[in-house]
Amino acid sequence: MDAIDPSLYLKNQSTSRAPSPDLGKEEFLKILMTQLQNQDPLSPMDDKEFISQMATFSSLEQMMNISKSVDALVESQLVSPVVQYSHMIGKEVSYQAFDKETGAKLDVETSKVKAVSQQDGWAILKLENGEEVYADAILEVNS
Repeated sequence: MDAIDPSLYLKNQSTSRAPSPDLGKEEFLKILMTQLQNQDPLSPMDDKEFISQMATFSSLEQMMNISKSVDALVESQLVSPVVQYSHMIGKEVSYQAFDKETGAKLDVETSKVKAVSQQDGWAILKLENGEEVYADAILEVNS
């Protein structure tokens, strides 16, 4: 028979609570439910006040959803290598050329960037001379 882990006993659990400065939708619902449960039955909450609180809750939820969407959009824009290197289109770049068969170093070549693509998270610059070069292999950028 398996033994019970003593760290799971209630007496071993933390009883302190860390307050949060943020009021989210879960906390708002808890406050509203507590307010409804503890209201005076002889003078219940005014229906206009209840509708106002529900509208506030709805607005809070929509703002949280918009905030998440904007954060996701910003993150996708910052992460995309195509967006990061799109400013190089039309610029002249210099890069170390290599022989495709032997891997030997050739001369430094220069060409204009005509497009930027992405492969496996890396930015690839497509050049006017037909070459494709990883953006981190660029040695110099000229106007």
